[in-house]
Amino acid sequence: MSKIIILTDSCCDLPKETIEELGIKVLPFTLTVGGESFREIFDKSTQEVYELMARTDEIPKHSQISPVTFEETYKELYDQGYTDIISVSINSQGSGTYNNSILAKNDFFENNPEAREKIRIFNVDSKCYTVFYGYPIMESVKKIRKGAEAEEIVAYLEDWFNVCGIYAVPYNLKYAKKSGRISAAAAFAGELLGLKPVILFGDGTTETVEKIRGEKNIVPKLVDIVEKNMTPKTPYILVHGRDDTLAREIEKELIKRTGRKAEMYSPIGAVVSANIGPDIVGVIVRRKNK
Repeated sequence: MSKIIILTDSCCDLPKETIEELGIKVLPFTLTVGGESFREIFDKSTQEVYELMARTDEIPKHSQISPVTFEETYKELYDQGYTDIISVSINSQGSGTYNNSILAKNDFFENNPEAREKIRIFNVDSKCYTVFYGYPIMESVKKIRKGAEAEEIVAYLEDWFNVCGIYAVPYNLKYAKKSGRISAAAAFAGELLGLKPVILFGDGTTETVEKIRGEKNIVPKLVDIVEKNMTPKTPYILVHGRDDTLAREIEKELIKRTGRKAEMYSPIGAVVSANIGPDIVGVIVRRKNK
């Protein structure tokens, strides 16, 4: 009989309570700022991270999750009797974590040859960040509890990652430019004109798809873009930074236009905040042009 577990990293931005309730195995990223190091999700809440960032101009630094950590985790889960590990990682274009998960799989089977016939490890690149992969991981656990097999879960996840995208507006680009990890933001040159980019996160890349003049236009413009690009009658998810005001306004407009409430709200976590800043609003949708 199959015994399946989802393994992921803390950039999935799922609350600690949800992780524990659903039995998801999460490897935390460690961040350092102001000489202090902490594990995302486990040592500091998202709100505490926002407060820490407000007290310093320093960009939090974080490193990828190592092959050794993955291999140790595979061995731990193998010893617990799991037959299938579905390892879902942060975008491989923004971190070496996904590649490390694959290196670790090869090392694990080399060091534990007897495991080859007893456990399977599926490595999946989310191609994105935050609850873009946290949400389908939650849904995957529900499917597993209803009897879905590992191949069905992997197919579901890969479909989500290939089709969905985040349309997001950072209120300023200080963090994105300093971190250098968000190419679309780094290339954007409209700040002096009061312009804000709408950045599409998807397919492993970032792209500026629209420019918005002034904060008062963020909600109507972003709603227009989302409505134009989302597949009708599919769930959408709202992400936000330390202030969820615009996210709430966006949901009100989308309810008027689509008749559907957001599937969930989620603040972005420490890793994402370090790279794009703590002031952002975005909508995750299933794109109809994919």
